[in-house]
Parts: sequence; structure tokens; C-alpha cells
Amino acid sequence: MSTDSGLLTTNRKALTINLDESRYGTFAEIGAGQEVSRLFFQAGGAAGTIAKSMSAYDMTFSDEIYGKAPRYVSRERLVTMLDHEYELLHERLSAQRGENTTFFAFADTVAAKSYRGNNECHGWMGITFQPKPGAPASRIIIHVRMWDKDHILQQQALGVVGVNLIYGAFNYRDQPERLISSLTDNVGNDRIEVDMLKFEGPEFADVDNRLMSLHLVQFGLTNAVMFGPDHDVLQPSEVLRRKAILVERGSFRPVTHVNVDMLNCACAQFMQEPAVKGKEMIVLMEITMNNLLASGDIDAEDFLSRVDLLGEIGLTVLISNYPEYYRLTSYFRRYTDEMIGVAMGINNLLEVFNEKYYESLQGGILEAFGRLFRNAVKLFIYPMRRAAYDKFQGEGTAPSLAAGRAVSHAFSKDVLVTARNLQVAPRLQNLYAHLMENHYIDCITGYDSDYLDIFSHDVLERIHQNDPNWEKMVPEPVAAAIKSHGLFGYSE
Repeated sequence: MSTDSGLLTTNRKALTINLDESRYGTFAEIGAGQEVSRLFFQAGGAAGTIAKSMSAYDMTFSDEIYGKAPRYVSRERLVTMLDHEYELLHERLSAQRGENTTFFAFADTVAAKSYRGNNECHGWMGITFQPKPGAPASRIIIHVRMWDKDHILQQQALGVVGVNLIYGAFNYRDQPERLISSLTDNVGNDRIEVDMLKFEGPEFADVDNRLMSLHLVQFGLTNAVMFGPDHDVLQPSEVLRRKAILVERGSFRPVTHVNVDMLNCACAQFMQEPAVKGKEMIVLMEITMNNLLASGDIDAEDFLSRVDLLGEIGLTVLISNYPEYYRLTSYFRRYTDEMIGVAMGINNLLEVFNEKYYESLQGGILEAFGRLFRNAVKLFIYPMRRAAYDKFQGEGTAPSLAAGRAVSHAFSKDVLVTARNLQVAPRLQNLYAHLMENHYIDCITGYDSDYLDIFSHDVLERIHQNDPNWEKMVPEPVAAAIKSHGLFGYSE
């Protein structure tokens, strides 16, 4: 009943729960998610587990049971279903068997591939459950995307994930990382994506959902997760849907005046774009997994410190597994057809033009740029002082600059390197000129020149050396948070 690797089959997981007489609950499924209860019935012994199984497929019936909803495949609908079914279960059966029973309510609301085949294939799943008889209930919610092309395969995959979620809630609740990694057991990450997860209730009082969401990326269940300024876990499609997007990538260790100035200036220019005027937009600060793994393993405290500080200044954070920018913009295109702006420094622009990142593409850098700049994408480039540029590149390794060749006096170190005077490798110069002339790349204007000498690594070094001047290099709320919480090694 188990695989050669020791992984329990879906049938074994369902049967294990069915044979546990203490677990008793309700299944409520809307749309294409009927497979979960079916798998429990097929496993055998379901009479000992299932108090009720229902599907309010018709919208009128659904509204009569759960109330009206603006969207039927949504987190709000799922929560309403879970609350209603769990309360009903507890109300009707707690007096009769509450002392010996751990009650649960499982629900899902899903849209699989339609007959026409042009809809978004996704759904919400959740379970409200007691860890033991008489205990207060806790909850786990996930959002899934189905990648199978056939609706039957999508339904089968959903059934497996639902069983995994229920089994994990009862058997891995003390090991949330193991629970997360088990969600795609017997189905695989290539068929199902879990791009949002949230633990709630007293059983998970010590669980930080941002760290749990990071594990979704780390374990390959998704390529991006998102957090709001209030530290809440967000579902990307809800935030990004049909919005213009401006994103800035960085380490933000910690976030400095430069990061904020770059974003503010780019935002001011982005909002003046004809394609953006009058449109709803979202601003994101993005950190890549490569950056978080730069020192080897993920440092949870360091990760949460960065997210907290960005939240302190009201910014939404995206953690992605997209080291190449063209993959990041392609990800955004899942949710929006509006304009995308990317704010970056000279150093990141040079990385964009580094051909080593595109060796796996048959069309090389041309294919990458075709993906990056399609459908209204623009790069907004923040300047850099020549001295800092030379230091970044390494002595004697900096490519030639138009400004650098023209200026040789004693003040040449103060010359600014911008998108206009930066020169890339000779074989890419015509490509670069084309992108500049057609405004795919633009210089950031209105920046504060006093911030150009601020770098995150200098701030960190000053913090470690107890040099109080670091406080002038970061926004006031960031400085206050670092000091009050002792972040990045700060001590009085």
C-alpha cells in the first residue's frame, strides 16, 4: 500500500484516516473538487470518518447555504464554507460524541478546465480541525493551480492534494515543513502548484506564515510568494490581477535611502506612462531565492528581518525563484496585461546584459530579451557614481564608458554612470541602442544625489562596528525597527 520509497499512497492515507475512529467530519466541495470525498469513499471504512459529503454546484443552492459571494472560487468563499460546515457539525454532534471525537470540516472551491478551455484553472482548499477531542479548532488554507491540460487529470490531481492536506493536518501538524513538502505527494510539482498557504489557530500559534510560505518556494511547490505590509501572506493573483506593476529587486539587507529613492523616482515616472495613467497599480519589492541562499542555508531570522523592515515602510514583498528578469516578467503576465516597470541600478542592468545567464536558451540573449520586453515592459535605471562603479566592477575590469573616455580630470570619479553613457560589450551595443531609442530602457530622474554613496553592505558594517552614522543611511522607521528589535547584529 506504499511506494518503494516509503511514501504512502493516496489510498493508504485516506484509509488510515478512515480507520481512526476518533476523527469525524464533513466534506463540502464546489466545482471540480469532488474527487477528495470520492477517494475517501473508495479507500473503504468511510462511514467511520464522513458525517456528510455535499456539493452545492448550482450557484443558487450555494448562496442559500453559504450566502451570496462576489466570487465563488475565492478565499472568502472557502472560509465561509469551512465556518458554516464546522459549526454545523459541532452543533449537531458535540453533545453526542464530542468527548471522544476530533471534528473536522474540509472544503474546496475549484475551477478546472472548462469546456471551452480558456479559463483560469485554480482553486482554494482548506481544513478546520481539532487536534484532539474538545480542543479549539485550527485551520490550514491553501491555494492551488492545476497545470494538466485535461480536466479529468486536473480533478484527479486535486483529489490527491486534498487527501494530502487532510492527512498532513492530522499527522504532520507538529512538523509544518514536512506537511508542506507532502502536499504534492503522489502527484508532483509539475502538475500542481501551491502558491499560497496559511496556518491559523491555537495549534499554530508559534508558526510564522511568511516562513512557511518561503518553504513553498524552497521545496519547489511554487516559484513566488507574497507578503503585505501588515505581515500577512497574500495570494499573488488577488494582488496582481489586471494591475500595472512596478517592481524593484534587491537584497534589502537592510533597506536604505537608495532603495526607497529609486522606487519613488521610478514610481513617479511610471505613473506618467500613457499606458499606466488611470490604471490601478501595485508596487513590489522583490528578493530572489538566490539572494536568500547566498550564504548557504536560509537564515530565517535574517529573512524575516528584511521582510519586516520593508513592511515598516509600507511596502509589499515578493519572494521569487526567478533569477532572470525575463522569467519574472513572464510570471507577472499570468495575471495582468498592463504595463510592467522594473526599477534597477547600473549593476543590475549590467547583469541583464550578461550573456552567461541565457546559455540555456536556444536563442540566447535575443530570445531572453524577446520575452523580457514583450507587451509593454520598461526598465528604469538609477545612476551610479563612477567611483562606485569602478569598485563594483573591480580595478581595470570596467567596460568603457562614453563619459569615462571624455573625462580625465581630477573629478572624473564624480561622473555619473547612467543608462545613457553606459556601454555594454561591443557585440551588444546595437541591441542596447535599439532598446534605448525605443524607450524600453529609461534613465531615472529626480533622484537625490546625496544618496548615491549609500550601500547596504556599508550600513551592515557600520551596524556591526557600532558606528551611529548608519542611522542616517536608512529611513527613520527602518532605523527605529533595527534598534528596537536588535536586527542585523545591532546592540546598544
